[in-house]
Amino acid sequence: MSTTVRPDLYPTRIIGESVPQPRTDPTVWGEAPGPLDSRQLNQYESRGYLVLDNLLTAHEVEIYLAELQRLSEDAALRASERAILEPESEQVRSVFEVEKVSELFAELLRSPRLTDIARQVLDSDVYIHQSRVNYKPGFGGAPFHWHSDFETWHSEDGMPRPRAFSVSISLTENHPFNGPLMVMPGTHKSFIPTIGETPQDYHKESLRVASPSVGSPDRKHLTRMAEKHGIEQITGPAGSAVMFDSNLLHGSNGNLSPFARSNIFIVYNSVENTLEAPFSAPKPRPQHLSNREFPAT
Repeated sequence: MSTTVRPDLYPTRIIGESVPQPRTDPTVWGEAPGPLDSRQLNQYESRGYLVLDNLLTAHEVEIYLAELQRLSEDAALRASERAILEPESEQVRSVFEVEKVSELFAELLRSPRLTDIARQVLDSDVYIHQSRVNYKPGFGGAPFHWHSDFETWHSEDGMPRPRAFSVSISLTENHPFNGPLMVMPGTHKSFIPTIGETPQDYHKESLRVASPSVGSPDRKHLTRMAEKHGIEQITGPAGSAVMFDSNLLHGSNGNLSPFARSNIFIVYNSVENTLEAPFSAPKPRPQHLSNREFPAT
């Protein structure tokens, strides 16, 4: 009896030496008109990210900050698996699947100002693969180590191809000193396999510790990529946003300042790129981390 071997275009979590491979998929998937002009699309295609100024008004920022505070004070939510706590302070680090716990955030995540961009870039209907709010409080918000989101979504969630992107919407000002997003522009065009097998229930470690044991490129490859592409910090006022490709290398430093760096984070995936069985993990991550039950957005 013959069995069909599932193709894996981006093998990772390997044993041995990691050899980067060129990305075989586009970053902008179509040519349909939409909110982004040709200059913005070209920048996103070449650099792997695009800053969206003034996505929210000052009034909207106030409303969403109040909602952010409300969620952090919800004892039942804090005790649930949707909430991730800071490793040192036990303050709330992130709350996942926010469209299920906040009507305000659900309305924003499904609003045309975001979904029209997603449909244009991904050239299909889209859905929310993952959502969360990140608090990154002052005096202790922990760092996020360098990684490609797609490497995790492919290996642990079963996302076949990098036909997805993230939007990070700032609810507080991003200063150089409060742990803003850092990116290596252009690294989305190379896929870097990581070393080591995925442990059982690995998300319980990887979402909370500063340097997870697997899932990040080694220092040799990170150094080479930084030397070739450079590192840029994404700073700017509350209400601005940045969209970035699922395979772009990014991370952030810890926040030693008194000023929180809080944001809304949404991942849009193509309905033509829905999740399969994980490519390099014992079982899929929970629903609140990787959406398998969705309507098109």
